[in-house]
Amino acid sequence: QYSPDSVAGADGDVDPTEITFPGCACLASSCVAPVCSCLRRGGSYSSLCLRPAEEEEGYAQPVFECNAMCQCGESCQNRVVQRGLQFRLEVFKTEKKGWGVRTLQFIAKGRFVCEYAGEVLGFNEAHRRIQAQTSKDSNYIIVVREHLHSGRVMETFVDPTHIGNVGRFLNHSCEPNLVMVPVRVDSMVPKLALFAATDISAGEELSYDYSGRFCNFPTPKREQKPSEDENRWRKPCYCGASTCASFLPWDSSLFSTP
Repeated sequence: QYSPDSVAGADGDVDPTEITFPGCACLASSCVAPVCSCLRRGGSYSSLCLRPAEEEEGYAQPVFECNAMCQCGESCQNRVVQRGLQFRLEVFKTEKKGWGVRTLQFIAKGRFVCEYAGEVLGFNEAHRRIQAQTSKDSNYIIVVREHLHSGRVMETFVDPTHIGNVGRFLNHSCEPNLVMVPVRVDSMVPKLALFAATDISAGEELSYDYSGRFCNFPTPKREQKPSEDENRWRKPCYCGASTCASFLPWDSSLFSTP
């Protein structure tokens, strides 16, 4: 079932459509930092493009867009991901990787491409679904971990297996042209937004690093041989990058007993 936005999962623990953030009181057509309460951490966009993270900071700044409670208009420059798809994309059959997604037009670096939308699950339901899978099943569940300054880790589980959007067809690459960034609009439940990490030409396949890193590093030889228990889950990577890690990223946290 197609849905452009994430929806509450089967366990119903989290409703991503619930509005819990207060809105800004800006009366201008476009909000500016630091006057706007939504931008008190600084602006995240410039001409609809995601601002690059400062290398010396070593971490990504949180992204908060103006929301449904804000008084600014829909033309506000702090409303990007919530506008949805702006580029023509095509789902196509690849040679080795199953379905994939390519762009039919040029995408400039920093532009929002699409969201990875699906059912937002709690840990127990995500774990149950993973345990029910066989080695032949495709795993679409993604786990996003955000590390807070307090040391706490926030986890978001999204599963587009049954309800989702075009993002579910994106393939992994060890040298991706997209980067995933959690973007918050109406509540603390983030939208898993994919932005262009570089200029992307028309006809080019879109990809991101399933591990969450912008670029993978070659896997040491000793790590290229998974244990017998892991071997039935790990799948070969066919991205063709010079830094290919040989296997798709694999997170064992949902496979173990909670």
